[in-house]
Amino acid sequence: MLLLPLTACSNKTGAGSSPELAQARMATNPAPQSAFLAYEHEVQVEIPADEMAPRLQALQADCQQAKFGDCTVLGVSQSGGDYPRASLKVRIAPTGVESMIRSAGEGAKIGSRSTHAEDLAEVVADNRLQQSRLQKEHARLTEFQQRKDISVSDMIALSRQLSEIEAQAEAVERAGAQQQRRIDTQLLTIELATPGGQQGRSEIAQSVRDFGAILTTSIAWLIRATAALLPVAALLALLVFVWRRWRRRKRSR
Repeated sequence: MLLLPLTACSNKTGAGSSPELAQARMATNPAPQSAFLAYEHEVQVEIPADEMAPRLQALQADCQQAKFGDCTVLGVSQSGGDYPRASLKVRIAPTGVESMIRSAGEGAKIGSRSTHAEDLAEVVADNRLQQSRLQKEHARLTEFQQRKDISVSDMIALSRQLSEIEAQAEAVERAGAQQQRRIDTQLLTIELATPGGQQGRSEIAQSVRDFGAILTTSIAWLIRATAALLPVAALLALLVFVWRRWRRRKRSR
């Protein structure tokens, strides 16, 4: 019976010692409320250019329809041209992160992925301390305001202070709600980009398209250089001509 707890402890230690398992848990499991961790994920998906716009629209619709749980679209961007790219930023429930990443990479390739967390424990503690301080101050001023012997001027001053405290309390409460939202949900950014080979072909096509412009620019530069050097060449030719005539006259004497 004494060996059973030791065996169980050993099994737990062995199960949690794998770095891959620890990374997977960090990426998928929500942070404990006592940890106050705000997770952020960044994923790059390599996808053909013609499939980029439909994939972006599908992911956006999945988030708006809460297909993978509570989800809010924070930003969408898309650019075309020779190097098309698209980006989707959402705030999603921790249990839906992996499902949405799998949906984004379906039939494509995950180019890169990163996960990091920000510890909000100190920020949350400061926010709660500030809320407590404002509540106590509001209660104390309310007691003074209810006194019968208070003057009109003091009543006006107390009302002004109470309004300021209430405004501060609302701002602190909003900040606390945002901090709690960052803890309860996770930020996911999905970048869609064309594969490296397709980008190389785009560069070759762009070079071919730029051939005419480069040739025209080179010819224009040569014309300008010729126009700039013509006066210098004419002056040198004149000096050579005068110098030769001077030598001929000198020899004839």
